[in-house]
Amino acid sequence: MKHLHTYGFVLAALLASGCASTSNTASKTPVTDAEKLRAAATTYGNTITAADLSKHLTILASDEYEGRNTGEKGQKMAAEYIAKEFREDGLVGPVKNGPNPYYQTFDLEKGNWGDGYMMVGSKKFAMMQDFFPMGSSIYTTEQSAAPVFIADNAPVDTASLKGKMLVTMVGNITDFEKKMNDLGQVARKAEAASIMYVLSPEAFTMMNQRYANRLRQASISMPGKTNNRRTTTFIASPALGAAILGTTPANLSATATNYKPEASIKVLTQRNTTPLPTENILGFIEGSDKKDEIVVVTAHYDHVGMEESAQGDDKIFNGANDDGSGTVAVIELAEAFAQAKKDGKGPRRSILFMTVTAEEKGLLGSEYYSNNPIFPLENTVANVNIDMIGRMDFDYEKQNDSNYIYVIGADKLSSELHAINEEANQKYVNLKLDYKYNDENDPNRFYYRSDHYNFAKHGIPIIFYFNGVHADYHKPSDSVDKILFDSAEKVARLAFYTTWELANRDNRIVVDSNKK
Repeated sequence: MKHLHTYGFVLAALLASGCASTSNTASKTPVTDAEKLRAAATTYGNTITAADLSKHLTILASDEYEGRNTGEKGQKMAAEYIAKEFREDGLVGPVKNGPNPYYQTFDLEKGNWGDGYMMVGSKKFAMMQDFFPMGSSIYTTEQSAAPVFIADNAPVDTASLKGKMLVTMVGNITDFEKKMNDLGQVARKAEAASIMYVLSPEAFTMMNQRYANRLRQASISMPGKTNNRRTTTFIASPALGAAILGTTPANLSATATNYKPEASIKVLTQRNTTPLPTENILGFIEGSDKKDEIVVVTAHYDHVGMEESAQGDDKIFNGANDDGSGTVAVIELAEAFAQAKKDGKGPRRSILFMTVTAEEKGLLGSEYYSNNPIFPLENTVANVNIDMIGRMDFDYEKQNDSNYIYVIGADKLSSELHAINEEANQKYVNLKLDYKYNDENDPNRFYYRSDHYNFAKHGIPIIFYFNGVHADYHKPSDSVDKILFDSAEKVARLAFYTTWELANRDNRIVVDSNKK
């Protein structure tokens, strides 16, 4: 979440090219009657099993794959594995402008931090010592910044914040994520230039011990483009915060209203960049009488790699739940639909099965596809996105209840998509569908944090299946042995039945809503 892995790539590409030109999953006259196809759904849904999900995930989330970090050896190995599964199941590689028709290859930009500082008057504060950038930064050359203090519980005049650096205090590290979400929304609305979160001495020390090495690591972005979903963000020491606000570290307070910030400070956060090739993996099943309409099924197959500074002996972030679980579900859905097509019961609409790269870097793989689609977005009926299934989150773990899934976004653009999923669940799997995170006021903003959003922002209806966050999230302990495969099977089957209906119903689902 860097080195280009090429072992076996050329051979795999040549094999893929040969197979792609001859693959044909159809062997019988296709059925196009919606009711007859509905009657056949369970025949293929039942082929998605806990055992098969476990078989694939045990490989993809093994130490051999080194955490599948974008652009690195493990991600390349995973790409080869997924493409091989698509090819062997009879899916066609739809990419025409590259050596491997299953690979949508493109370059990202890998950036390492260079020189960096903030000048407050005549005093110089060092990057990676007194402050840390979180993600990309607009200050790649020395620029002036005008700080404005944002006190807790004080009214905020957003009209006066355009182009400013918003400075705020974080007293309790447990409140940090909520504060980032809340102030981040204010900053985007106000078009602020940047945000600085000044930590307490204890919190800054803890951050240095636990996260500083991660923040020093290379970041990934689209070439020549910063992450426009997030305002440039810094975390800063009490000493730097106090200097900017014209006080002392001992007098810092989140609720103070009498600070007189420096009128202007100088900021530099230099970046050194190199190209980073990576790839989305695509497998295609052509539809029958409605083949020009496309349903896209996605999961991200990248994770965050290895971290030598991680606590304990395990340095590999295997990403079994995030999102190895979704990736193997996509592989299983693809196999089920491919078998249906071989039996003459293939989808009426075409289906693109796509595992995307660089989700952990800012949804970059799905962003690339949505900006460079293989099939026209106007022909894309819906996106079914699977990101983390087969675990219990904190709330459900307390109840020891794994028979649930959070459903996000299904009603945001199409009431019919919501109804299709509800009906499929009631008819086939009987999970508890939890809409907690579908609330537009949810502070976690999960609707904006997985790959479906790059379809939704283009007006394409989406549904997102998600098991929620647990203690192993983004840790080396997110391992295969923690996955509840019976639960993953039920969610994968629900995704299958929803996709089956989307692909086979007489009418394309309507876009009749515009919720946030």
